[in-house]
Amino acid sequence: MLLKIAFRNIFRQKRRTFFTAITIIGGFSLAAFSIGWADGSYNNIIDMFTRGWLGHIQIHYKDYLDKPSLYKTIDNYPQIERKILSLKDVQSCTPRVFSAGLASLNDKTSGVQIIGIDPKKEDKTTSFHKKIIKGTYFKPGLKNQVLLGKGLANILKAKVGDKIILVSQGADGSIANDFFTVVGITSTDNDTFDRASFYIRLKDAQEFLVLDGKVHEIAITVNKLKNVRKIASKISNILDNKNLSVAPWQEFAKDFYRAMKADKGGMWISLFVIILVVAVGVLNTVLMSVLERTREYGVLKALGTRPSQIILLVLYETNIIAILSIAIGILIGLGVNYYFSIHGIKLSQTFTYGGMKFSEMMTEINLRSFTIPAITILITSSLVGFFPALRAAKTDPAKSLRFH
Repeated sequence: MLLKIAFRNIFRQKRRTFFTAITIIGGFSLAAFSIGWADGSYNNIIDMFTRGWLGHIQIHYKDYLDKPSLYKTIDNYPQIERKILSLKDVQSCTPRVFSAGLASLNDKTSGVQIIGIDPKKEDKTTSFHKKIIKGTYFKPGLKNQVLLGKGLANILKAKVGDKIILVSQGADGSIANDFFTVVGITSTDNDTFDRASFYIRLKDAQEFLVLDGKVHEIAITVNKLKNVRKIASKISNILDNKNLSVAPWQEFAKDFYRAMKADKGGMWISLFVIILVVAVGVLNTVLMSVLERTREYGVLKALGTRPSQIILLVLYETNIIAILSIAIGILIGLGVNYYFSIHGIKLSQTFTYGGMKFSEMMTEINLRSFTIPAITILITSSLVGFFPALRAAKTDPAKSLRFH
């Protein structure tokens, strides 16, 4: 009976119900969009940052990241690769070799980071060819080719076709030295990285550094970013090698991860402000409704209605409006989030984050974009509706019946 009366009451005052619903719908839609935009933007930044070079998961010798060394290598890469790619959630993986060296061209000399990559696997994992701004990618069949970072090319005054002398130390203790021909120049939008990057083919690097087929790093990308930790654990289990460390991006890019978490905290502040505005709007409307209907509540009390029933009646009315508003808000939120998840939001000015340039931000459709605002608004509506309901329950029938 109370539920039936509550339905009649909310449609009896259509104007009041309409404005209350508009407040909740607006707040819900804005909250759903804010969460979808925050999640989409952060996940897009994280995915671009990790796919751009790092990978979602990395495998190294157990303490390589803390104390890098030419001798801390991963053996049997082909066997490890087969095990990794046997997991259905793994998209691709690529091996790498790292070392320090000295590069010279004419009278210019600079310290470099030698990076040995497998051209096909690297391109599949990080779309490496997109980083080339001059020249070409590695040409099949030719030895000792090099791709220089843009900053390093400027330091050495190098152009495509130049021959560069590279000197380093081999794993057998010998002095490694050879000529490398510049076939292209790359840019990662990370100036520090580009001032030292000296990319050569993996086989050339292994031969140059006398590594006999060994690698220092395996970078892995997965299909879904949210599954990274779970997949890293699976890889660790199937490899079952205590000498190897399998780490998700949250561990080998700790500074970036902390920055993301701190930045994401701002989303909850924005959500709190939105919910606060909705709560004040609902409180104001429900309180005015109770004051306007003092005589009505007096009649109910005079007919024997218990105070607890009046409290329930007011709460029913508030929550019915909230539920109907949330339903409409979900439809609006889905439409808006879907549109901007495809077209994105163009930024008036490009910004750089973690060495990556971003010109647009994307939203994302996920369950929490709608469940968090829905649950929050239902709880908030019940809380702010309780105090006016309590006032209505305390109505004095004798006084209220003389109220006009």
